[in-house]
Amino acid sequence: MTALMKRREFITLLGGAAAAWPLGARAQQPAMPVIGFLDGQSFDPHLMTAFREGQKEAGYIEPRTVAIYFRSADGQTDRLVTLAGDIVGRRVAVIVTTGGGAAALAAYAASTTIPIVFVSGVDPVASGLVMSLNRPGRNATGVYIFQQVLEGKRLGLLRELVPTAALIAVLLNPTNANFQAQLRGVQDAASALGQQVSMQSASTEREIDAAFATVTRSGAGALLVGSDPFFNSERDQVIALAARHAIPAIYEGREFAMAGGLASYGASLANAHRQAAIYAGRILGGEKPADLPIVQPTKFEFVINLKTAKVLGLDVPSGLSATADEIIE
Repeated sequence: MTALMKRREFITLLGGAAAAWPLGARAQQPAMPVIGFLDGQSFDPHLMTAFREGQKEAGYIEPRTVAIYFRSADGQTDRLVTLAGDIVGRRVAVIVTTGGGAAALAAYAASTTIPIVFVSGVDPVASGLVMSLNRPGRNATGVYIFQQVLEGKRLGLLRELVPTAALIAVLLNPTNANFQAQLRGVQDAASALGQQVSMQSASTEREIDAAFATVTRSGAGALLVGSDPFFNSERDQVIALAARHAIPAIYEGREFAMAGGLASYGASLANAHRQAAIYAGRILGGEKPADLPIVQPTKFEFVINLKTAKVLGLDVPSGLSATADEIIE
């Protein structure tokens, strides 16, 4: 049963019960707060579980004490403005945005008064969402996941995992706002390591298929998949293609390794969603987004899937395993 169906059932039950209440009692019932949830990609069940855990920590449980109005662009950025306008029209108490910086910017363009809590990898100061990281000063705050600076680190880890790879392919999304920074990070790291790399790009499912075909033809011995909300939403496709072509690959988040990817290194997306829920709860409790500092990750997780390594015929160095935060066996 979807969250929307649960919410409709709850509203129906609430309406039936209210009909039996005395008029005075009904007048005293406080309105249930509604959170507008805008995802630039597609809803991820694992991340939504983390969000709901954060809600509980903040003292809000759906659908008993808070309702959520969900809207998803499914990766179609041109739909975000319309979806954000729809959410604003619902008179929500706070808007939560995930799935990329474009969703946060669309919400901000739709309303500069409704509080916004974002999970984004786009610099919120440079994009104009906030005035500073410590004092946002406007109606937006949230979690800034600066994954783009980690591409070089991922390349180094992948090289240790697959030391025989003379050529490593790199898959980036050219529509990502951080594309140039990611590209520079990889190129600088490759130069420092003396590693040959080939750059591939994709921003659609068809282009992902084409990129993997090119990677296979090039003879690349490993693949770095850049951090990007679109790649995260297409996680199953990317991992399946890596397995089909027997390409050792490293990704941005633990979710990839848990789903069968060889390894991952990056900030926890689950923790970011949990923190967004906590901030939304604090705002519902009366705090202002202008006063809530932007949250930045302080810990990055390195996860290795030994089952996948075995399938690929890789012997993971014991020293590298010792540095991993989690080993999947």
